[in-house]
Amino acid sequence: MSLRSAPSPAFLASRIFLPFALGYYLSYLLRTVNAVISPDLTRELGLSAADLGLLTSMYFFAFGLAQIPVGIALDRYGPRRVEAALLLLTAIGGVLFATGESLPTLASGRGLIGMGVSACLMGGLKGFTQWYPREKLASMTGYIMSSGALGAVTASAPLEAALPFLGWRGAFWLVAALAAGVAALIFFSMPEKDESHETGDLQHALRGVSEVLTARTFWGFAAQSAFFTGGFMALQGLWAVPWLMEVNGYSRALAADHLFWLNIGMLAGQLAIGAWAMPLARRGITPLRIMQIGLFISMLVEALIIVETGSTLALWCVLGAVSATGAQMYGVMSGLFAPHLSGRVTTSINLMAFVGAFVVQWGLGGLLDTLRAGGIDAADSLRIAFVILLAAQVLSFIPLSRAGRYRQWEN
Repeated sequence: MSLRSAPSPAFLASRIFLPFALGYYLSYLLRTVNAVISPDLTRELGLSAADLGLLTSMYFFAFGLAQIPVGIALDRYGPRRVEAALLLLTAIGGVLFATGESLPTLASGRGLIGMGVSACLMGGLKGFTQWYPREKLASMTGYIMSSGALGAVTASAPLEAALPFLGWRGAFWLVAALAAGVAALIFFSMPEKDESHETGDLQHALRGVSEVLTARTFWGFAAQSAFFTGGFMALQGLWAVPWLMEVNGYSRALAADHLFWLNIGMLAGQLAIGAWAMPLARRGITPLRIMQIGLFISMLVEALIIVETGSTLALWCVLGAVSATGAQMYGVMSGLFAPHLSGRVTTSINLMAFVGAFVVQWGLGGLLDTLRAGGIDAADSLRIAFVILLAAQVLSFIPLSRAGRYRQWEN
């Protein structure tokens, strides 16, 4: 279905934004769920830290692997068909994870889940470029990211409270049903905008990918995506809870409360960006400047967490809020390339984020095992690992701080 007249705000909210928001809610819930269920997985399956890191990071590996094909598919076939089809893979992965009894089976299920939700954010951003004016894209990015934050909130203290009743296997059966339902909603409820789809063969599509990946502007944001966005996902999705339990000495319930407030902070940050992006831009504070300021503050907060100075609850909440500014990268990057490349631009930069998340999440697990084998206790091993991540972020911030020289694409 395609529309000839300008759609109303109610239509855009119910038929465009809501389906995409539900998809990204599910995606982020699944991204962070292992942070709370990790003690159960470790106890039931006898996993090492490296095993747990590998299992959890399979989501990021499969998600990242899918990004370039997803970008091509979004530009060619549109977000409605691509996202609905992929969410059916999420449902299959949820069933596989819920019934798995071994690490390979669970890792396969986790990988299918990651591949299945690989278009949830990028599909939304692609749809927004089709249906909303450019000046609203920063706000819409903030709003859809807030739906992801709600998913992360759900995967913290609420999930912890539900686990005694559902169990981690029951939670994944529920996820499978939800994924199938969202896929149906997107496919049957969302309109199509055929005139925005790119034509041409695969070689033509790959030339567009090459145009993005060989651009100097792209690589100016790549390291930031890997170590800030990817690093935050690795902490949020797994290593925040072990830090709070081993370094701060908290119970799992109290650690889950901190994770809850980390995600509440992220939700508040995304909603604030959604509400204030346009007014701030009129005052000369661009989405790029918002991102630069927010990520600089995030490094300061992480340093305070590492040296254990200040209220842990407040620090993790603030970290969530300021890390939310990193999502503006997708809109900033889209503005640096031609509109017909928007799907490939956002998925390419998202690939860098998920490569970073995979490397940090699995790498920290391997580093922790190595340090513990060398006689360093769990708390000091985590401190060393977190310092290394912060150092990588400091180095990646240097090119980001100089990124204001890039010019936006002119239609």
